[in-house]
Amino acid sequence: MNDQELLRYSRHILLDDIGIEGQEKILSSHVVVIGAGGLGSAAAPYLAAAGVGKITLIDHDAVDLTNLQRQIMHRQTSIGMPKVSSAKNMLQELNPHLNVVALEQKVTSDLLDELLPTASVVLDCTDNFSSRHLINAACVKHKTPLVSGAAIRFDGQLTVIDPRQKGTPCYACLFPQDQKFDEVQCSTMGVFSPLVGIIGAMQSAQALQVITGVGKSLCGKLLLWDARSTQIDTIELHQRENCEVCSKNH
Repeated sequence: MNDQELLRYSRHILLDDIGIEGQEKILSSHVVVIGAGGLGSAAAPYLAAAGVGKITLIDHDAVDLTNLQRQIMHRQTSIGMPKVSSAKNMLQELNPHLNVVALEQKVTSDLLDELLPTASVVLDCTDNFSSRHLINAACVKHKTPLVSGAAIRFDGQLTVIDPRQKGTPCYACLFPQDQKFDEVQCSTMGVFSPLVGIIGAMQSAQALQVITGVGKSLCGKLLLWDARSTQIDTIELHQRENCEVCSKNH
């Protein structure tokens, strides 16, 4: 690190658990953020500010007026722009030393096969089961840690899937692919604005913990946040013996 970097990241370096070694790990990391909406808008800026060397943003959508209630990477002047372009502008204003790759497209297995071999961790900031299952399967395949978040109405959830750790569950252990779950969208159900910020910020914290090895991640646990009561519950998760995704991986 040069003198400017030592100064910029000095508050991290002062933390004994991170220090110069941990900050160097952050600077050399590559984080893939899938979804530049509510959750991504909270997670990506903290990753950028923390000094993540490369952030790849994936989203096929454009900024809409209804997004501005909670998606704080975007501005009034961003309406109509691709979300990844708007986000890239904001992140590079925040940290000009950051390498941001903006991919205006839907996430696919082929794209993840291309990206994940160099990724330190993936953040799933999407809002539907099909994308979550696709991302989970790719991360299990490539043994890439995954931080999965969700937020709807006043309820948020968060977990870490780390295929590098034997016997730990994946997203399909929690939500089996052969079972049908009702899709819930904020466009019809609504979402409490700060909730996506809380869960997204937690996703960035978990990602930095995975990168630096600081503390204990939520691997094998599901955190539930009720914004109405400010109650946090944690549920222990276990690998399903016959999970179609991860049981063959271990």
